[in-house]
Amino acid sequence: MSGLACVVLAAGKGTRMRSALPKVLHPLAGRPMVEHALAIARALAPERTVLVIGPELEADSSGLEGVSEAAACVVQEEPLGTAHAVARTRPLLEDFGGDVLVLYADTPLVRSETLAGLIAARRAGDGAAAAVLGFRPEDPAEYGRLILAPDGTLARIVEYVEASEDERAVTLCNAGMMAVDGRRLFPLLDAIGNDNAKGEYYLTDLPAIVAAEGGRCAVAEAPAGEVMGINDRVQLAEAERVVQDRLRRAAMEAGATLVDPATVWLSLDTRLGCDVTLGPNVVIGPEVVIEDGVEIRPFSHLEGVRVREGAVIGPFARLRPGSDIGEGARVGNFVEVKGSTVAQGAKINHLSYVGDAGVGAGANIGAGTITCNYDGYRKSRTEIGEGAFIGSNTALVAPVTVGPGAVVGAGSVITEDVEADAIAVARGEQRQREGAAARRRERRKPDLAEG
Repeated sequence: MSGLACVVLAAGKGTRMRSALPKVLHPLAGRPMVEHALAIARALAPERTVLVIGPELEADSSGLEGVSEAAACVVQEEPLGTAHAVARTRPLLEDFGGDVLVLYADTPLVRSETLAGLIAARRAGDGAAAAVLGFRPEDPAEYGRLILAPDGTLARIVEYVEASEDERAVTLCNAGMMAVDGRRLFPLLDAIGNDNAKGEYYLTDLPAIVAAEGGRCAVAEAPAGEVMGINDRVQLAEAERVVQDRLRRAAMEAGATLVDPATVWLSLDTRLGCDVTLGPNVVIGPEVVIEDGVEIRPFSHLEGVRVREGAVIGPFARLRPGSDIGEGARVGNFVEVKGSTVAQGAKINHLSYVGDAGVGAGANIGAGTITCNYDGYRKSRTEIGEGAFIGSNTALVAPVTVGPGAVVGAGSVITEDVEADAIAVARGEQRQREGAAARRRERRKPDLAEG
């Protein structure tokens, strides 16, 4: 959207989360809450995006991976209120003359369409100084109230504790988000004082200052469910339910089949192709791409993986980060794949662990096979060639290579490379003593009788 800058406030401590993790880093649909807010902003295609963080989030730089690409960051060193937080963006936005949209990282359910309506309300007519987003909850409880002037513009925002009985009867409540004319933003912020019980600078004072100067503030309304804030883990769980329902519906509308939608869990960045089928109790973690025609059978868990066209996964399969499953490949029940490439048409159908490996096209991995990739100090790779056959209950001790077309006998422990088209067997020689079982039973008859 031309002429738009987004400011995402993420400096709150979130004490009610009862957590050492900053509130906005708590995951929602597999991604930190703050990433949801930035995704909402990104959908509006702003010219600039600024994220305001606190010292705690600045110190936890690992939680901000990828954020630097989406937004510039500024730090609110002291928690002195929302107006003070927005004022920290002055070095980045003081020259900006378009709309400045203020969002909250702990309010991640609002839709971009709703925010576009808020910006349109600010721009309507000859343009208001600001537009504030309101909502009408079933129980207004202790929300701040939006007090309208007779002409329908916003006169002021009144906090519940300071509201009169008549003002508390107002059902239009403050959602917190607002769009402000960038040319007026910082002069208005400079006019906001801190003469209140907490000594903080509140963005909610802005409409009253505009009205006192003879200006105009507009109002736009949002569905109550979109502006739910997340302050504790109960609300986080409620938001997860809403987000999952949205993701499931979007997946089905885009051409995926969810056999039992309520039991399928997706991530914010999940990418599903056409005619993908997800069985019951499938969990899709972050960074998963599933191409057209893939079937993910029940109780499978995927994270950080690409599954290519026509592959079949599960049931009860686990695909871990760094894996790439080729076209038409099969990864079956109780199989775990980690950091591995499974090429086109390869099969790992039962009870196996394939870690740090390459499995060639058309190879077959027998039940109970494991790649022994860790020696207690370092990880090593196993390479299995095209068309190779690995017998059941084989241990491949990395680093090791099994050449194309090679066969490894069941029950082998392979510690050396196997040449292409060779047969390798590495197990103790079988011995047989004729009649020994019958003689053993005869010797044990007295013991069995006493038992």
